[in-house]
Amino acid sequence: MKIVLIGATGFVGSNILNELANRNHEITAIARNSKATELPNVTFVKTDIFNVEELSEVVKNHDVVVSAYNPGWTNPNIYDDFIAGSKAILEAVKKSGVTRFITIGGAGSLFVAPNLQAVDTPDFPKEIYPGASAARDFLNLIKEEKELDWAFFSPAFEMHQGITIGRTGKYRLGLENPVFDENQRSILSGEDLAVVIADEVEHPKHHQIRFTAAY
Repeated sequence: MKIVLIGATGFVGSNILNELANRNHEITAIARNSKATELPNVTFVKTDIFNVEELSEVVKNHDVVVSAYNPGWTNPNIYDDFIAGSKAILEAVKKSGVTRFITIGGAGSLFVAPNLQAVDTPDFPKEIYPGASAARDFLNLIKEEKELDWAFFSPAFEMHQGITIGRTGKYRLGLENPVFDENQRSILSGEDLAVVIADEVEHPKHHQIRFTAAY
């Protein structure tokens, strides 16, 4: 398949890039800072994701777009940049003629109780609230999208660089609620997040819906 991957050099994006490349897909990798890579069938393209016309031209003639866009958790303007960037990417995909779009958001919008999302709980980390809130607001926005065959992925609560489990190739899927293991932990490695996304690329199961995964 011909795949566009946005945010290909970040923590999430680089894991997805490795997984897709290892599955022999043809990848156009978009990142703020393009870098040399020895991965097979990967072409790095430096593109301004806020430039809708430019991005739509890059996206054209691909089978699917995967967005791991994140303006950076330490970005003081993360909320506005996340929303603006995500909207621009969405518009560019629609203009390109590509219909399949998978975007990775946050876990904060998962429901931990009826009508209660994790981001609204008292214990939710304040330092990541702006980014998590932006991801939730973009989820609400993309839910109104009727033209694209989109899917919004929320990672497990524990999915970060400190997870050293590596690639197991195993996971369980969920939709609006977190997936917990027998120890009531919602955990997934970056490598297995990439397996989830690559599996969804190859065998689409989620259409105009949010989903999640964990062990």
